[in-house]
Amino acid sequence: MGPIRTLDDILDMLRRRASVIFWVILLGAMVSLWVAAKQQHFYESSAVLQITRPKIADDLAKSTVDGSSARRLQLIEQRLMARGSVLDIIEKFGLYQDLPGLVPSEKVALLRESVSLTGVAAAREGFADDGTISVLTISALMPTPEQAQAVASEFATRTIELSQSSRIEQARETLTFFVDKETALISEVAELENEITAYRNANNVALPGGIEMRREEISTLNTGLLEIEREQIELRRQADQTTSNQRQATAQRMLEVFEEKLATLDAQRELLLNRRSALERSLETTPEVERQLGVYERRMGQLQTELELISQRRTEAEVGFRLEASRQSERLTVIESAPLPDYPATGGRKKKALMGGVASIGLALGTAFLLELRRPVLRSVAQMERETGLTPVVAIPFLDTSSKRRGVFSRLRMAFGGRRRSGTEPSG
Repeated sequence: MGPIRTLDDILDMLRRRASVIFWVILLGAMVSLWVAAKQQHFYESSAVLQITRPKIADDLAKSTVDGSSARRLQLIEQRLMARGSVLDIIEKFGLYQDLPGLVPSEKVALLRESVSLTGVAAAREGFADDGTISVLTISALMPTPEQAQAVASEFATRTIELSQSSRIEQARETLTFFVDKETALISEVAELENEITAYRNANNVALPGGIEMRREEISTLNTGLLEIEREQIELRRQADQTTSNQRQATAQRMLEVFEEKLATLDAQRELLLNRRSALERSLETTPEVERQLGVYERRMGQLQTELELISQRRTEAEVGFRLEASRQSERLTVIESAPLPDYPATGGRKKKALMGGVASIGLALGTAFLLELRRPVLRSVAQMERETGLTPVVAIPFLDTSSKRRGVFSRLRMAFGGRRRSGTEPSG
């Protein structure tokens, strides 16, 4: 600090630099008052939204809209802060009309900085954080109370609309996907059934279910053949007995009757044999045909399994869409509307002016101190003894010859302060 080490040195510095300190404080105060007068007040209004739980438990009817509420709100915020949406709000409420020099991109940046969306995480269940948001606060900082309230309310309304529309759209897209998939699978199953039928007809293969019927018919034919053979044996035995027991003429007539019956039975037997052969041939398939039929059966089983799964998912998607359309799932509700602010959110002008005055005093003292450091001069006997260790014999005061031309105040100041302003010169 040079020669300024004691309180007397500081007071002496303040007396000598009083004019500099005065002008610096005066200029600083004027600048502070000008800045405070130019300061524009901003008002803040906030709307509070609550994320309510579904009316129906997920175990009974689950919505198809998946993902955490924090992620969905982040996507909504990105859509809200899109350039087109922000320009629409600026045009709707006539914002920044007092700044005609701003281009649209600058207006968009100002509104994005003036609006904030803050979410409060819900209480955790256990140790895992599922990203659930319980409360969403939308705040707007605008030049007038009316604009702050209108902008906060507009953003809250659009947030609710975007949340509802996005959930319904996602549920509708999910339902549409499963409906289209189910329709495609039904069509594919029908085409495969037609292809299997055509293949069986081309290769003379019985359809499933007809094989059992044909096998039962073959069994019936075999029973009929056995009955015919039994009757033929009975007729032949009767013919032999007639030949041995009856007269020749009678036996001849009876043999003719037996032969007609045997011919009839032979014709019936031939017909049954032909039918059985045809049925047996229809049941016979080649290994290649059997392999292809196995491929068809496996493919049909896969399609039917997939169709059952898709049908179940389609039913769930339909339930989820109905939940979203009737607003019985998770939704946003306003629990606190944006109020009309009573006081500005920015600091008062008096406070700004006072802070500027305090800063001006500090700057003035700092300027005076820097001026002293720039020219460190020994100005008193005490400073001489402290810095050099020598005791001056005589202290010659500084004589200002121009004091005659100065006023009374200047001469009095020189009279009382001359001793401390005078430089000392040690006498030999």
